[in-house]
Amino acid sequence: MNLTFLGATRQVTGSMFLLEFTTGYKVLVDCGIDFDKKNTKTTLFPFSPKEIDAVVLTHAHLDHTGNIPNLVKEGFEGRIYCTYATYELTSLLLSDCAKLNVRALQNISPKERENVSNHFYLPKHVQDSLELFVTTDFHRELHLIDEISITFKEAGHLLGAGSVVVSYQENEERKSILFSGDIGRKNYPLLVNPTDVPKVDYVVCETTYGNRKHRESKSPSEVLHKVIQETCVERSGRLIIPAFSVGRTQALLFELNKLYVEKNLPPIKVFADSPLALKSTQVYRKYVRELNEEANYFYDKHHSLFDFDNLLYVNDMKESEQVSNYHEPCIIISSSGMVEGGRIEHHVVNNIENQYATILMIGYCAEGTFGYDLLQKPEFLKSGGENYRVMASIQSTDVFSGHGDVDDLFEFIQQQDKDTKVFLVHGEEESMYDFQYKLKSEGYDDVNIPFYKQKFKL
Repeated sequence: MNLTFLGATRQVTGSMFLLEFTTGYKVLVDCGIDFDKKNTKTTLFPFSPKEIDAVVLTHAHLDHTGNIPNLVKEGFEGRIYCTYATYELTSLLLSDCAKLNVRALQNISPKERENVSNHFYLPKHVQDSLELFVTTDFHRELHLIDEISITFKEAGHLLGAGSVVVSYQENEERKSILFSGDIGRKNYPLLVNPTDVPKVDYVVCETTYGNRKHRESKSPSEVLHKVIQETCVERSGRLIIPAFSVGRTQALLFELNKLYVEKNLPPIKVFADSPLALKSTQVYRKYVRELNEEANYFYDKHHSLFDFDNLLYVNDMKESEQVSNYHEPCIIISSSGMVEGGRIEHHVVNNIENQYATILMIGYCAEGTFGYDLLQKPEFLKSGGENYRVMASIQSTDVFSGHGDVDDLFEFIQQQDKDTKVFLVHGEEESMYDFQYKLKSEGYDDVNIPFYKQKFKL
């Protein structure tokens, strides 16, 4: 079997790994958008999509699923395997992405459109893709063909997210390779802890936090209560929280619901300003029994995870603009988490010169994004050609990060024997080298950091 690394190599995004078996069968594990774009690519796929027999998705985030419609558009006719919740969340994310593509194509010239349209899939391509999905449960061995099977293990990180074990029979010998996907952290709001994985021959492991531990020692409820008390109660101001619509927003709403139930908060309005957040929250409601014990106990006792009296979902742009005219203390949650365009940038810009406002950053922001610039706490920031004096309080916490830290990653690898061959992906290069050093110092000698397009014979 050959394993070729076609994404998330020495960078964070674009997960895509190709398994080629001696029988000729080809499996693509993840098919994500490359947001980093550090690798020089002449084509979207360095292979013929028509030759791929199956795709396996670890979870729904676009850096793992976002190029599926392009794969189908360019000739893929096989099956796409994932868990039930991953299918539903992927459907929402790909549909949302296609709508944004339609809007983007309408705003550029016909000549420019010819150059980018090949990579801009439309709602039709998403629908074509969704017809190829096959869903399965965790811990159930599913045979792709007689010699090859896959099994999903709960990874935490996001509803439906799984690490994937690919097993194959060759010359009367059984071999297996484990793809970590994104490994979640323990005791995260709503989500189950990552489950144990079996011993395998090869591991492809993410390294997002390969050289870092989570800084925040307080619980999510404690962090939120403190910042709400300071901003909305003591200063009668506004709390703006940029948060990705799928995963992060649901964790926030659940923690806010707990605070209201425990009567730790006055009746402050909470605006969830994202149609995608509303749709993905409905998926979380549907799969409540796949959530953790705390979430199920809360649901059984209160009959709701996310709905409380002061929560208002904001659907259209007109309603979003009206939120700006609400002058009482309030909390505004909107996407994207990196404050790149969309409604959240509008809310941030409207409040950045408000000394009574707080902007709470709860996730990773790539360099070059508006969110990254905010985290530097500059005196002035530019948006839409205008300079704004930063008078709002800029705060950050990693308590809502859905990624396991270096200790969680090491615990994941420790389930394997010391002679297991390990490949490190999905992280900054420095993070990979640091984690490689840690693993080797603990006796794991065969630890590799692949380059883009590097092929290994297993």
